[in-house]
Amino acid sequence: MSAATPASPVCDLCSAAQETRFYAVPGGPEDAGVQICATCQTQIDGDLDAAHWRCLGASMWSSEPAVQVLAARLLARLAEHDWARDLAEQLWLEDETRAWVDNQVAAGGHVDSNGAPLAAGDNVVLIKDLPVKGAGFTAKRGTAVRGISLVQDNPEHIEGRVEGQRIVILTKFVKKK
Repeated sequence: MSAATPASPVCDLCSAAQETRFYAVPGGPEDAGVQICATCQTQIDGDLDAAHWRCLGASMWSSEPAVQVLAARLLARLAEHDWARDLAEQLWLEDETRAWVDNQVAAGGHVDSNGAPLAAGDNVVLIKDLPVKGAGFTAKRGTAVRGISLVQDNPEHIEGRVEGQRIVILTKFVKKK
């Protein structure tokens, strides 16, 4: 699908029959994306309601690589649930599509929870509450972290200032603004 594709009346992920919008899936072809409903968009950008995402059992088998990639990434974010791990183990993808899921095609470096490349100075938002070890506080979901730094030897870590303290944050818990 491309950005020029008119909105589909059915969500590519949950099959809800409602207005959809284009959602770019980072790390692959420039115009690759899916048509998703507002509910899916809100959850992708924040906390995931596991009950809603059971639909991935059907959408992960889409013939569209962008849908497969997004389904695989969402299943990875839901890995604390047995059913999501089971689905992820069942999912077979072409090598090129698997590389896209793993962010090997485009970024090769630091990427957020949705696979969007991160660069030094970017602004991100936390997508879940994170207890900060040794600091005695919890960084709340929705907290903006401005002007991040990349941890050069670990693409899964970034650094940023939260409540006045410089902390290391796992990239899988942030979304690029």
